[in-house]
Parts: sequence; C-alpha cells; structure tokens
Amino acid sequence: MADAILTINAGSSSIKFALFELKNGLTRTATGIAENIGAAPHLLIKTGTETALEKRWPDHAPLNHEALFGEVLNWVETNLGNDKLIAAGHRIVHGGSIFTKPLLLDESHLTDIARLSQLAPLHEPHNCAAVQALFNLRPTLRQVGCFDTSFHHTMPELATRFAIPRKFHDEGVRRYGFHGLSYEYIASRLPDVAPRVAKGRVIVAHLGNGASMCALKNGKSIDSTMGFTALDGLMMGTRSGAIDPGVLIYFMQSHGMNAEDLTTLLYKQSGLLGVSGISYDVRALLADGSEPAKQALDLFAYQAARQASGLISCLGGLDGLVFTAGIGEHAPAIRAAICDRLAWMGIKLCPEANAVNEAAISEPDSAVEVRVIPTDEELMIATHTRALIE
Repeated sequence: MADAILTINAGSSSIKFALFELKNGLTRTATGIAENIGAAPHLLIKTGTETALEKRWPDHAPLNHEALFGEVLNWVETNLGNDKLIAAGHRIVHGGSIFTKPLLLDESHLTDIARLSQLAPLHEPHNCAAVQALFNLRPTLRQVGCFDTSFHHTMPELATRFAIPRKFHDEGVRRYGFHGLSYEYIASRLPDVAPRVAKGRVIVAHLGNGASMCALKNGKSIDSTMGFTALDGLMMGTRSGAIDPGVLIYFMQSHGMNAEDLTTLLYKQSGLLGVSGISYDVRALLADGSEPAKQALDLFAYQAARQASGLISCLGGLDGLVFTAGIGEHAPAIRAAICDRLAWMGIKLCPEANAVNEAAISEPDSAVEVRVIPTDEELMIATHTRALIE
C-alpha cells in the first residue's frame, strides 16, 4: 500500500468512510460504515467486494462516535503496514458565508463551524463531532473540511437573496445551496461523458433521502433548489422541502408548536414518509403500491418537475438533465415520471435504456440529453484533501 487519505461523512447514528491510496492518483482501497450508534452498533469495512472487518455490539453498548473512530483507525493503520494515514477529509454540510472553499482545519475552526449548526441541525453537529474526535484520537493527523455549500458560491447575488430586509441578508440570511460535493463531481465528469452539453445549460438532480437540483451553466452553479438550509426545495425522504411560511405560523398559533417541534416535524416526519404514512424509502413505496404510497411518489415527481421548470427559467433553456444519487441512479420509474412532466422541453426518454439504468437514457432525437451519472462525493473529498496537504 501507499500512504493514504481517509474520507469521512458523519451523521447522527452513522459514520460512512472510505480509504484512498495516494498511488497512481487516488485509488479507493476500502469503504465502510459504522451504523446504529447509540443502539446496537455495527461496523463493516470492505475491500472491494470482500468483507475485511465486521463487528457487532449488543443493544445500548456504550460506544460513541469517538470509540468507533478508534476501531476504524486501528484497522486502517494495521492494514497500511509500513505506510501511513497522512490525512482525513470531512464532508461538512454548511460553510455559511465564511467557508467558501476546502480548508485545512485546526481546532480553532470548530467554534465557527459549530455556530452554523442551527442552519443544518441534522448534520453540522455530527460533522463537528467527527473532526473533534479525530483531534482527540490522532492530534497530529491533518484534517481537511470540505463544505457542501462551497460549490454554490458562484451563484449570482440575485439568486442568493430572500425578499426580507437587507440587514438580515447582511448577517448571512441568504440562499446557499447544498450537495455541492456531488454537483462538483458531476460537473467534473460532464466534459468526458457528455461534451456536447458540458458547456451548456444543465440541471443536475441529486435525488436521495436528501434531494435537490442544481442549475449549471458552463459547469458552474448559478442556482439551486436548496436555500438557507438543507430543508428547502424538493420534497425529500423525511423533509418537507419548500413550504408556505404561513403554514408554520399556523402550526405555532393553532397547535402550539415551538421551534423544536417544527424542526422535528419538517426534518424528520414529513416528505415521502409524512405523505405516505408508510416509509421514506422509494423502494418500499414502489413495492407497496397502495394509494398513499402512489400519492407520495406522484407528489415527489410533480414537485421535482415543477422546481426543475423554475431552474430552466434561470438557465434560459435546457441542454442536459442528469440524474444522480440513490433515487436518481436506481429508480427508473421516478426518472420517467419527472421526464414525462418535462416533455414540453423536448425531452424524449428511451424506455429501454431508462429501465436498465444506462448512462444515456434519452432518445437520439431528444432536444435535451438525459443521463444517469453515479456521483462520488468521497472522491471529491479525497481530491480536495490531497490538494491541500501536498
């Protein structure tokens, strides 16, 4: 093995990670997940398709993120042999107005990053905890923060504003956009896989449990469906997406809800789960087939097409549409439903190609080229980390 970089995406109950060798570029040599933290922890590490390590702990085992990081680091360092882990790169969801590019972190940065937790309450606290845990476990290991908002700092100022008093914009209440690492990766791949549209007007649909769309012009973000927080825009697995602010006032006045209640409702109880009353998982809803499940999926496609239409207006037309992330890459029925609603743009989907998740899923005479491109946020994190430490 060569020296290596560890990429980390930490959540509330899981840590996803990947190991990259710095040999002949960046080569992914292992992937893993520590999940069910706080319940019955489970650690799984794979090298290719082979299971390299699997450990399970009983219910309520006293293992926190730091303890599980210790398990991961021990395995990594043992398997690197005479080589060494030289850096860790983190996905950090919100960079606010301060962090506009990847950053070599020290502990002083954590205070500023932690202040952004109210803007990304599902993600930011756990991103910070992962950085702090590694500082505690390996104080000399270099760490790089890669912010999901950074890619969108090319958006024109007009696209960043809300119609609120200027003083609030000046203190940072503005539209930021998210899933930037995913969009950056897709933008880097387009010149190779779709050169005709790479310099044109493209919408990338990152559809997963968290979902958003980004309008790219010449590979740069000019607008996104997500705004101040990762709650805005598209309907998601458990998040409501865009909602009339008056609904929130109604909930406060008529149901006595406070900020904590609204956070739980809008982030964890809404979206596909809330509408269906069954599941947040598109696979489960497609298999269920009941009317509530069908309505949730129909609403998802309707809102996606509706918001894509707004981005088309921002772009002044559309040359390409790219689907990525879990739903975007693996749910042909959802892709078809969205494209059907965008047929007015000249989109012609090839049913056979769409059914088998082929790279190009539009007909040759489609006015808009439609593609499925798997995203790779881990590679983007590793790429930025390597650039900052070399």
